[in-house]
Amino acid sequence: MTRKNYQFYYSFDGDRTQPVILFLHGFMGNSHEFDEAIQLLKHDFYCLKIDLPGHGNTKVLGNEDSYTMENTAQALIELLDNLQIHQCFLIGYSMGGRLALYLTLYFPHRFPKLVLESASPGLRTSAERQERIKRDGQIARKLERCLEKNDFIAFLQNWYQQPVFGNIQNHPQYQHLIEIRIQNNPLELAKSLRFMGTGCQPSLWEKLQDNPNDFLLLVGENDKKFVDINQQIAEICQDCQLKIVSNASHNIHFEKPKDFVENIKFFLNT
Repeated sequence: MTRKNYQFYYSFDGDRTQPVILFLHGFMGNSHEFDEAIQLLKHDFYCLKIDLPGHGNTKVLGNEDSYTMENTAQALIELLDNLQIHQCFLIGYSMGGRLALYLTLYFPHRFPKLVLESASPGLRTSAERQERIKRDGQIARKLERCLEKNDFIAFLQNWYQQPVFGNIQNHPQYQHLIEIRIQNNPLELAKSLRFMGTGCQPSLWEKLQDNPNDFLLLVGENDKKFVDINQQIAEICQDCQLKIVSNASHNIHFEKPKDFVENIKFFLNT
């Protein structure tokens, strides 16, 4: 699988003389996921934003294997080569965090520092993965039934009622978040979920102990599930810092953008 199987949509923002940060969005996001944070970072960094397969304006030209984590990671490395970016910082949120962790563990010389926001190394056991694949398949079928815009909006409203997102529906910019999400194609999102969901990805737990790079783990204090996961990561990885952001849930960069950026600046500049 090579980059010819993808037509990546990407853009840069910031000072091209400064270090590059590659941003990887979460499930149902796109390259605008981190726009508010990037406005606070762009004077100190050159920010590369990209739509991942199944999202935004990126087009997958290959078969369904093109949506997998392994093939997406290889294609991103080839894209960076084409852009003549041989090293950069890496920030990933949720699904994008899982992909960012894979990239760093398999291509450590390319990403000297990694920020994981509300991310995980996948699931440890085959039984857990099979159960998650089954559950994600059910969600994918719901997405595939979103034939009208209103169907998709109803799906999104239900999605953000999950406990992991806390009180995100009460956020003053929540409607803007929905407007960004509905720019995606539900059928493409379903493919992403089927082939790069948590159950499908390779478990990265065992590779964590071999990691040579610096990690910053960011989790919201109200996101108990991911606080637990990231505390486990911190116990395995000696060269990582864990920051629990107060009054935040899963989507920290949306709920607490200034805290998100302050943590990133301190980590990347030290």
